[in-house]
Amino acid sequence: MIDESSVVLASAVRLTVPLAFAACGEYIAERAGTINISVEAMMLGGAFSAVLGATVTGSAATGLLFGMAAGLLVGFVHAQFSHRLGVNTYVVGLVLSALVLGLTSFLLDSVDLDKNQQVGAVDIPFLSDLPLLGPVLFSHRWPVYLLIALVPFVWWLVQRSRFGLELRAAGENPRSADVTGIDVRKRRRQALLICGLLSGLGGAYLAVGEVGMFNQNMTAGRGFVVIAAVIFGGWTLRGTLTGCLVFGAADAMRLALPALGLQLNAQLLIAAPYVLALLAMMFFAKSHRAPGALGRPFVRGTA
Repeated sequence: MIDESSVVLASAVRLTVPLAFAACGEYIAERAGTINISVEAMMLGGAFSAVLGATVTGSAATGLLFGMAAGLLVGFVHAQFSHRLGVNTYVVGLVLSALVLGLTSFLLDSVDLDKNQQVGAVDIPFLSDLPLLGPVLFSHRWPVYLLIALVPFVWWLVQRSRFGLELRAAGENPRSADVTGIDVRKRRRQALLICGLLSGLGGAYLAVGEVGMFNQNMTAGRGFVVIAAVIFGGWTLRGTLTGCLVFGAADAMRLALPALGLQLNAQLLIAAPYVLALLAMMFFAKSHRAPGALGRPFVRGTA
């Protein structure tokens, strides 16, 4: 029983990691006032590019950098169209998601990609041998441990740094921020670039950290779950990551229940993680409000 619980919990952590990477980026973007619909494109592009990079260089670790670069590219395109040219950010995000899905599907049939590229696993000495929690927390592929440093850094960046103060001002009251000399559109573009880096890393980890290969549409809507995690997490980092963990755990149960001999409706199992994640994350939204200018375009000089 303990072994089965360890397997399920470890699987929950692994499935949470790509969501958490992307959610940290989406959290930054939304605090700056942008609902980044293209996070799905960032993750999917990152996944494909990671496997492509690993195939070309022979290094899965280098593949992670390729994935981050792909996410950054999507973020750059989104930022230029939405916060420089003034195109509707939702339209740009949906177009990029459709474009990356089609492009990766086409390239998957055109390029011969390796199917056994994965980054190395790291077991923390002594701690990984602990019963139950050892395999769950201290025996993972090394990018998982990057979250330990990333999460407090993102909190500090948004809540304690001058850059974060300006970022939050751009998302709360962009007109007042503009009066004080803050370049609102620039801060929003920068937030999208950071989101691209982290979402690309999330997609890359999914490909070369967990699966070891690229499949068509392998992110399967995880980018939209990330957006839901931030919104229903009350635009707090803690709530956002909790939502990711709930979804990861629900997804792990979906995979584990048939293996444990429990026969349930297949469609219900597929839908259950999404339903459970939304219901759980709604709890965190009750005591928080959205950034005041979330989703609203900013044009300098207009009333």
